[in-house]
Amino acid sequence: MDAAFTAEQDEMRRTLREILGKRCGPDEVKAAVRTEAGYDRELWQQLSRQLGLPGIAIAEEYGGVGCAPADLALACEETGRVLLPSPLLATAALAAPLIGALGAETQRTALLPALASGELTAALAVPGPALATALALTGDNAPGDWAGGGRAGGVQARADGDGWRLYGEVAQVLDGHSAGLLLVAAHTGGFARARTLLFLVRGDAPGLVRTRQATLDETRPQGRIELRDVKAELLGAPFQDAHDTGTGTDPLPALAAAGLLVATVLAAEAVGAAGQALARTVDYVCQREQFGRSIGSFQAVKHRLADLYVQVQAARSAAYYAAWDPEQGPLALAQALEALRITAGEAIQLHGGIGFTWEHDAHLYFKRAAADELLFGPVHRLRGHAAQQAGLFAAPDRSATPSATPSATPQKAAV
Repeated sequence: MDAAFTAEQDEMRRTLREILGKRCGPDEVKAAVRTEAGYDRELWQQLSRQLGLPGIAIAEEYGGVGCAPADLALACEETGRVLLPSPLLATAALAAPLIGALGAETQRTALLPALASGELTAALAVPGPALATALALTGDNAPGDWAGGGRAGGVQARADGDGWRLYGEVAQVLDGHSAGLLLVAAHTGGFARARTLLFLVRGDAPGLVRTRQATLDETRPQGRIELRDVKAELLGAPFQDAHDTGTGTDPLPALAAAGLLVATVLAAEAVGAAGQALARTVDYVCQREQFGRSIGSFQAVKHRLADLYVQVQAARSAAYYAAWDPEQGPLALAQALEALRITAGEAIQLHGGIGFTWEHDAHLYFKRAAADELLFGPVHRLRGHAAQQAGLFAAPDRSATPSATPSATPQKAAV
């Protein structure tokens, strides 16, 4: 494994950090999240045009940059440093890989270039608070229970001539209130033989009602969508038979693969946020004086900062390894989210009274850590599912062990 970055990656990191440093101060971030879209549209277009940010991991034949997922993770480490509010995660890490893996050639040709250029944003709508399970991060997504069930659960799809109609609602959709394209997980085939498939819904489709939700972390805007007899297009194979529950490509393996990419990207993003929170805390304790000396000179404070540094660096190593081997993404995500939560909490404590105020930006990092755990965790479930997949909880195979039959007559001890 060669963990060294290439000259192109270093240049991308430098350019991105320079742009974000000028446009994403704490005041700019707070102003952007209070807009209707929840992010700075002008900055999004700048990042799309100059760096091709949303198309980093999209193939060149579809208008993307054609880089590896590691490049997208590297870019997200920089966006995490400033807590950039943008549709990058929902568009580039969730929607685009699913369209590339499941979409028909006509769908890929029509949608991926627009996503790569930043002209179109997309979001994945999964019924209920089950995004982590749908992506197979905290549990197996094969049973399909995460998509709801019965007449009152999830989203239902009904065949209508040469298309589909969707009914239902999804309460928590990342960037769902502003995305121009929605990928909706819905039930098909009736209630007795229900099967979950993915459907494409345009943001301006008649019958689609979207409302922005109040969230813990404003830099991760979420929307509530209601589908009232909304026309939809099946993602993947064309419509064949209204009574065939096998119509369309099974989305579960593609969702699990997308989950590995999302975990890798999120781990890098959380590491960037944790590193920046720690750096700002170190700067503060070196400047803040108490009893005639900086509080950073006290041994107890040094020990706390040293522990944080070790935890952040360990999370960064795990995130970089996951960028090289996405199969390790869920474990890297667990370590990165834990590092961010602890670092952000300590940052608030070490900033003292000012760290608890709304005016200070320390609370923004703590909210990002808490919100990401709610969406893609929690940490103990990420680790638990990874342990199950690795077979750590499997019963030992005793078939090859010779059975010892106790003697019916106890032997006398040797004298």
